[in-house]
Amino acid sequence: MPEREPDSAPASAERSDDAVVRTIVAVTACPTGIAHTYMAADSLVAAGERAGITVHVETQGSSGSTPLDAATIAAADAVIFATDVGVRGRERFAGKPLVASGVKRAINEPDAMVTEAQRAALDPAAPRVSGPDAESEPATADSAGLGWGTRLRQILLTGVSYMIPFVAAGGLLIALGFLFGGYEISDNAQTIVLDNSLTALPEGGLATYIGAVLFQLGALAFGFLVPALAGYIAFAIADRPGLAPGFTAGAVAVFVGAGFLGGLVGGLIAGFAALWISKLAVPQWARGLMPVVVIPLFASLIVGALMFVVLGKPLAAVTSGLTDWLNGLSGTSVIVLGVILGLMMCFDLGGPVNKAAYAFAVAGLSVDDPASLRIMAAVMAAGMVPPLAMALATVLRPRLFTPAERENGRAAWLLGASFISEGAIPFAAADPLRVIPSMMVGGAVTGALIMAAGATLSAPHGGVFVFFAIGHLAWFLIALAVGVLAAALCVLAAKTFGRTTAAVGPSAPATV
Repeated sequence: MPEREPDSAPASAERSDDAVVRTIVAVTACPTGIAHTYMAADSLVAAGERAGITVHVETQGSSGSTPLDAATIAAADAVIFATDVGVRGRERFAGKPLVASGVKRAINEPDAMVTEAQRAALDPAAPRVSGPDAESEPATADSAGLGWGTRLRQILLTGVSYMIPFVAAGGLLIALGFLFGGYEISDNAQTIVLDNSLTALPEGGLATYIGAVLFQLGALAFGFLVPALAGYIAFAIADRPGLAPGFTAGAVAVFVGAGFLGGLVGGLIAGFAALWISKLAVPQWARGLMPVVVIPLFASLIVGALMFVVLGKPLAAVTSGLTDWLNGLSGTSVIVLGVILGLMMCFDLGGPVNKAAYAFAVAGLSVDDPASLRIMAAVMAAGMVPPLAMALATVLRPRLFTPAERENGRAAWLLGASFISEGAIPFAAADPLRVIPSMMVGGAVTGALIMAAGATLSAPHGGVFVFFAIGHLAWFLIALAVGVLAAALCVLAAKTFGRTTAAVGPSAPATV
């Protein structure tokens, strides 16, 4: 989807003196930068039109971002931050009256947010975006009524959002390595790559060599998972000075065996250490050295010492214990875990809870750990359920859906098949009380069946495009189909019960 840009020439940088709000600027961003980011932008623009206000939105999505023109920002009466991650270039909006929330609120309550921005623009006491030199909170923690719980969530989701591309690229390359070289390629891929070439192929021929190259590429990319998580958690707290200590903390977490949990803790420590050092009073001549030498050096020393000397072994023990516990699950316990993961994947359709379940799965993913492969299969299958279920529901009972929803249903087939849970968001935003519980039922059913049947997945993303990486494929498809059918039937029953004529599309075709 294209970036939101002004429809006409930017407004004058000078505000009028009368008390009329004419222009609002906004930034939308979600952890993955795919669906929520652009849906929130659409909702805010439409809400502005209904209120007679021009809303210019900068979508900081995964495909990049076209920054708002400086003149447009200067002319704006207020700013809306609808983000689950840190706002890039936040200092551009310094001094503007601010309304801040998570990205989903901009989808569900855009009119309320626009109204709040209007009020903030006319209220001299309203919270404002702090400047780059303000002695206040981290970049994600604007003084706009957000609690520390929300701020912490934004910080952690910033790390997760930057981690996901490493996970997707690395995991898919590993899966392709298995496709060419077989699962045993993981044992000797490094040796094959270093000791052979296209003119000196190893035993097994070209397919084995290609498989080894792909696997090694994927393993190297996947190895950045924890450092990227820690680095960008620190970045969300302290901006660029936090990157070096954050990546260092992640590398230490991998070295001591603390894994994903160590990355979370290390990233937080690194970020707050860098932020604390940046606030120290130093002579004028030393200020230029602070962000490139002093902060990275001393923040890295602080977090490195704490991770090596104090926290590393306990966190590694917790990680090891969790792995052993997962591998020891059997019977009912496995099914219960599948139900929980399925519920989480469908609860907010790509939001923080969904990302927590996904991060849990990918953080422990290892081809040598059967339990982790079952968890990854349950998470991906459950995440595919909502869009596929809503697509099926629009086919089974089209009269229960508006023409726009039926159009979204056609697109949801491909989104669901690609493991993009956000494909169900248009339906959930329009009717959350009926759609979300129904999707959770389907996700729980699929998660339980996957775990019970022992289906496995060695790739962290891809949907139908990585079926070659699925063990017990038939059971995976059966579990997915049953969950999709259960969710579709639940949402149809919920929509049939108590529905009104106004909720039905005026030109809907006959009921199937």
